[in-house]
Amino acid sequence: MSSVTNVAGACPNTGQETAFKRANTAELPGGAFFEGRWQTADRNLEIRDPEDGVLLGTVCSSSAQDVRRAVAYLHRSLQEEAWPLRERREALERAAGLLSEQSVRFSEIIAAESSKTIREAEREVLRCIETLRLSAAASSELAGETLSFEDSMAGADKIGWYTRKPVGIIAAITPFNDPLNLVAHKLGPALIGGNGVVLKPSGRTPLTGLAFIELLLEAGVPAGRLAAIVSGPGVSGAIVSDPQVDLISFTGGPRTADRIAAAAGAKKILSELGGNNATIVCADAEPGKAAAAIVAGAFGVAGQNCLSVQRVYVHISLFEQVLEKVVSGTRALRTGAKFDRSTDVGPLISEAEARRVEEWVDEAWKAGARIHVGGQRRNAFYQPTVLTDVPADARIIREEVFGPVVSITPFIQVSDAIQAANDSEYGLQAGVFTESIDTALAIADKLHVGAVVINETSDVRIDSMPFGGFKKSGVGREGVKHAVREMTEPKSTIIKLAAPATGWQRLTRTSERNTS
Repeated sequence: MSSVTNVAGACPNTGQETAFKRANTAELPGGAFFEGRWQTADRNLEIRDPEDGVLLGTVCSSSAQDVRRAVAYLHRSLQEEAWPLRERREALERAAGLLSEQSVRFSEIIAAESSKTIREAEREVLRCIETLRLSAAASSELAGETLSFEDSMAGADKIGWYTRKPVGIIAAITPFNDPLNLVAHKLGPALIGGNGVVLKPSGRTPLTGLAFIELLLEAGVPAGRLAAIVSGPGVSGAIVSDPQVDLISFTGGPRTADRIAAAAGAKKILSELGGNNATIVCADAEPGKAAAAIVAGAFGVAGQNCLSVQRVYVHISLFEQVLEKVVSGTRALRTGAKFDRSTDVGPLISEAEARRVEEWVDEAWKAGARIHVGGQRRNAFYQPTVLTDVPADARIIREEVFGPVVSITPFIQVSDAIQAANDSEYGLQAGVFTESIDTALAIADKLHVGAVVINETSDVRIDSMPFGGFKKSGVGREGVKHAVREMTEPKSTIIKLAAPATGWQRLTRTSERNTS
């Protein structure tokens, strides 16, 4: 039995739709941005819709020398051009307003070049508006505090305080699956913190990132604080290894993160590296509620989501009920064209990725797994797929699938479900369904992940929360105010007094000087 059959809904575009896509994605003034201006030379890298191959636009093929020029320009601007905190906050507030006004345009660009349906793209734009507003509000995180020296023998004759200062230049390397909001999660905190940023958006979805740079410039972000370079020979290595880049913020896979760390040397690296997320459904859970959440969490963005539900462990007393409802809910999903508002699941980012998912599912099936629904591919489309009886060593269980596949396994003891959930190289997030708060908190305490969501799946991210995980899921935390702290450092100012004095004596002396 082969899992290769046709998938409904992958319809070719009409000439009218093709013209529409090109009109909404080809308006950018350049294919890269650095040295304070848009670049148009070597604009020969084609960006195509993964659904049908329609040419959407072109971006620049840059070089390592371009990277060095871009970073050097940012460095000079940081030294020479002041950008006060108030102006930074106001620029990000204006950017949020402009994005709200241009929401239709951005939604259409996202849907055209990525895997997202138009409804998913619209939700991403709304989230990005909130991320920008949170970034502006995070100006309050830059307040310092006085240093208490009086309780130290060495500090008796000193007073001081610290403030938070930008680290310098931040390299922001972003993936294809959230091409707008994940860019904002790096650029917003970096800019409010006073840094310069060189953005490297995914080469699969760069038009969204470049449009976002254009919007930030329109909002008043100085050109000397921004650069964006998409691709070209040696570009990635040049960005991460440049000695004037002070911090790297990367979202992607562990293998790429290892290469970045090896090339970067001794500099700060923040990394969000994905997940293989589990959801536990306890015996007292409500089956319908759990099943609906599993379907939504497993198949959004065609499963190309680091928070996607990949493994589900259901108490044996509810297993058949939950499985039946998940299969029924999955069958009801419509796989099809991204701009069709009735579509629930669009294509994967490429046919190669769809073939990889197909290969992993076929491997599991040949090893004894049962395919209840899905398991079918056409071009870049892969139908939402539900598996049971998956061998514990199958890649579809062990690795991050990043596709529309969920595996469901029964358990008897909660301790067994916890052990199975933790039996992964990843530790991003997890979900737990139970009516007992005591059970929920006990399970949450034992799950080795960055967040546990009670009565929901792992597929929950609130843009203000500290976001990240344990083990291979990354280093550091995003979430706007938490990222601001990561992208700034405390700088202390210490004053040595003429002689040790009590606080009252210091106050008296100051008063006497002021009245003399």
